[in-house]
Amino acid sequence: MKLTEVLSKNDERAFIKVHILINEKDPNWIRPLDKDVLSVFDPKQNKYLQGGEVVRWVLKDNNDRLIGRIAAFVNKRYKSKGDNFPVGGIGFFDCIDNQESANLLFDSAKVWLMQRGMQAMDGPINFGDRDKWWGLLTEGFHPPIYNMNFNPSYYQRLFEEYGFKNFYNQICWSLSVASDSHQLDPKFYESHKKFDGNPDFKAVYIKKDQLPKFAQDMSTAYNKAWVKHEGNKELSPQLALKLLNSMKPVLDEKLMWFVYHKNEPVVMWLNLPDINQIIKHLNGQFGVWAKIKFFLIKTFGKNSSFVGIVFGVVPEFQGSGLDYFMIVEAEKVIKSQTNYKKLELYWQGDFNPKMLNISKNLGGKKSRNLITYRYLFDRNKPFERHPILE
Repeated sequence: MKLTEVLSKNDERAFIKVHILINEKDPNWIRPLDKDVLSVFDPKQNKYLQGGEVVRWVLKDNNDRLIGRIAAFVNKRYKSKGDNFPVGGIGFFDCIDNQESANLLFDSAKVWLMQRGMQAMDGPINFGDRDKWWGLLTEGFHPPIYNMNFNPSYYQRLFEEYGFKNFYNQICWSLSVASDSHQLDPKFYESHKKFDGNPDFKAVYIKKDQLPKFAQDMSTAYNKAWVKHEGNKELSPQLALKLLNSMKPVLDEKLMWFVYHKNEPVVMWLNLPDINQIIKHLNGQFGVWAKIKFFLIKTFGKNSSFVGIVFGVVPEFQGSGLDYFMIVEAEKVIKSQTNYKKLELYWQGDFNPKMLNISKNLGGKKSRNLITYRYLFDRNKPFERHPILE
């Protein structure tokens, strides 16, 4: 076997091709856009490369056939709750069903990370935000949502036989849009009655021509719901507007909801269409013709799925049923004015029981499980799972 560091454009093409060769026979696989993968390794597009380090390798057999790939990275800002030692990352792992080949890839990443002072490696994770390329798929091998990892089932064995241990599970949930044959749980409608007609409360979906206003509301609701209680960084109105503008090409107003109490935002529920239903027709490309194709499918096609990205209730209204009120209001609009039939909630860590209970109470059914693994370089050090968030 021959391991080659990715240094040239040809190497990059080989890095992309490995993933295709491993997965192309699976009818549920959707090829990611090449540009989305390559942007992770582009300093002009990935802010985490400032002060961080990354390396990529491709693996070939003795007949010069591509059989594997992996990336390793040091991100000084990467830290899980409770960590008191430096942890590196691995990601974009692909490999044939051969433990020796997988071990060579893992060993190469381990040595590189140890040389940079790391004491453990987590993977497969992204060199960047956790909403992309995070975790190893172990349950729910149906078509992935946009920028979600997809892999053969045997990868779990390759990781665990090497010595990786489950650091935490990433659970995804699926909900059906209410219809004549399927209704929400009665508690939703009971909660809706409590607030319906009360002029102090209103549920509205956003308007594209009022994004600055909704960016301010997004900042307010997010910071009250998440920052003080979960240790997240504050979301400024300027960053919120930047995020909404970045979503604008695919944003569907009727999927982005707020509840106001006396004109103050107190509940936020933001969703996006699952654009992988379009991406699957583009064969990884996003040049001029692919963009035209994307636009035409988006405009004239029927997208039946959407993806939950943010859900939050400010502390004083948690447990009040106001979120159920909002969902019933949204259900009326989504059912009567759109083609959506299914909602998938993006992954939630099993270390966050409060969030998992919210999803269960919403009527969610587990749709996928991904695992973030950890490998301690000191094999005598006791392994600890991700601590539970209070």
